[in-house]
Amino acid sequence: MKVLILNGSPHKEGNTSVALKEMEKVFESEGVEFETVLLGNKDIRGCTGCGRCFEKGCCVFDDAVNELAPKFEAADGLVVASPVYYASANATLVACLQRLFYSTRFDKTMKVGASVAVARRGGCSAAFDELNKYFTICGMPIASSQYWNSVHGRAPGEASRDAEGLQTMRTLARNMVFLMRSIALGKEKYGLPEKEPVQRTNFIH
Repeated sequence: MKVLILNGSPHKEGNTSVALKEMEKVFESEGVEFETVLLGNKDIRGCTGCGRCFEKGCCVFDDAVNELAPKFEAADGLVVASPVYYASANATLVACLQRLFYSTRFDKTMKVGASVAVARRGGCSAAFDELNKYFTICGMPIASSQYWNSVHGRAPGEASRDAEGLQTMRTLARNMVFLMRSIALGKEKYGLPEKEPVQRTNFIH
């Protein structure tokens, strides 16, 4: 089992890292391979809708997004975590996810997704809902926990005092491992669900 973890924070030792380290401990104890990538301090531009990725097989902007694509393809699960600065996910992380999901053509069906939001107080549920939409558009089951996947803290390291939030992260990681393993067994016995040809309609017609 492999998990790719995307940390949308620009701060290497920030509260988002505190939350993710709880998940990493579980993955390590369960023998799950993982890689955590800090994205918030990278220069990642947004998607322009140029469509060149359909021709090139990768994004026309050759930055961290194209570096992450093969890691995402090889992973059984994807964790996306974001600090909440203004009632939504970090803009750098969103720019990365939009281009990563749009420009990659590999089948993401049954890769397990999990999103995490970290804030001083409010905005976690809005960011959580925003991030989950990347999973549900491409057949990725969402791992859940004992509460919404959020941790609270403002000053560096303050999230370490959110006992409930950290427990939520550990439960999330355990549930994610169970789901990935269950899906692997299901794929081995039954294969992936049958897919119909895609039907696309435009609302102005």
